[in-house]
Amino acid sequence: MNYYEQQPVNRTVQEHTVTVNNRKDLEITGVKEVDSFDNEEFLLETVMGYLIIRGQNLQLKNLDVSDGLVTIKGKVYELSYVDEHHQEKAKGFFSKLFK
Repeated sequence: MNYYEQQPVNRTVQEHTVTVNNRKDLEITGVKEVDSFDNEEFLLETVMGYLIIRGQNLQLKNLDVSDGLVTIKGKVYELSYVDEHHQEKAKGFFSKLFK
C-alpha cells in the first residue's frame, strides 16, 4: 500500500462537533487551525467559522491537525462563533470609535 492509498479520499466534508464535559473538558472536531491561545482565550478556525473559547486556566491538551481534533482543559466561561459578516461590522464600529 503506497502513501496515496492511505489518505482519505474525501476530506472536503468534515463534521464539526463541540463536546463540553462539566465546563472543564472540551473536545472539538473540524478544527482547521489554532490561530491563537493563552490561559484565558482560544481562537480556533473551524469548518463552521471562527470559534472563540474564553475561560480560566485553559490548557491545550491535545492537537491533532490531521484529524482536526483539539482538546482543551480548564474552566469554560464562554463559547462563541464569529462569522465574517458580523466581524466586519465590529471592525467598522471600533475603527470609527478610535479615530
